Amino acid sequence: MNLTDAMQGRRSIRGFQKKAVPKELLEEIIGLANRAPSSMNTQPWHFHVLTGAPLERVREGNSTRMMSGVPPVREIVDHGVYEGPHRDRQVEIAKQLFAAMGIAREDKEMRQDWVMRGFRQFDAPVSVVVTFDKALEGTTIASFDTGAVTYGLVLAAWSKGLGAVINGQGIMQSPVVRQEAGIPDNEVIMTCVALGWPDEEFAANSVVSRRRPVEAVARFVGFDEEDRNAG
Repeated sequence: MNLTDAMQGRRSIRGFQKKAVPKELLEEIIGLANRAPSSMNTQPWHFHVLTGAPLERVREGNSTRMMSGVPPVREIVDHGVYEGPHRDRQVEIAKQLFAAMGIAREDKEMRQDWVMRGFRQFDAPVSVVVTFDKALEGTTIASFDTGAVTYGLVLAAWSKGLGAVINGQGIMQSPVVRQEAGIPDNEVIMTCVALGWPDEEFAANSVVSRRRPVEAVARFVGFDEEDRNAG
């Protein structure tokens, strides 16, 4: 798969086959992601790759705490409630997903079940908890670098036939994740990535989120002058 195909074809996968992912393949994917750029080559990121019993304990702990009303506990600054165009895009993708899954607006039980799937990390066979060095906590650049390597991870996974979704819900109960994954105290939990072989029968996996056109996200400064000089 070439880079263009991987970037254009990649989509968030929320339904997975009950099929193990070989450790060797995960090592290969992480090796590719590890080529991501970072400020001054600081490489502040770490990957904690969970499967089997430890991952099941994370799912159980997350679900139990959320269902019992324990407020989310994250180790990074949360964005709070989205508003304006960001809220509009959030609602749009939710409508796409619910339509694909046949979940009606008034079906509270199915909507709740969908939310809980996120806390279960979409029942994926693998969860990659992404952290960064606590020594860099509070610096925006460390978060930027960790975001870059996380995109590299999902793109590399897609290029190898695996599906993934970056899943902030999966670490909303960070104390559970930290304990079960054995994450050192000198690392900050950023997010997690649910990963595995896509279930092609799972309707939501066909959903492709819409993107704004280039002219809506980019400004080109000085190019008119350059064109005049070239002429």
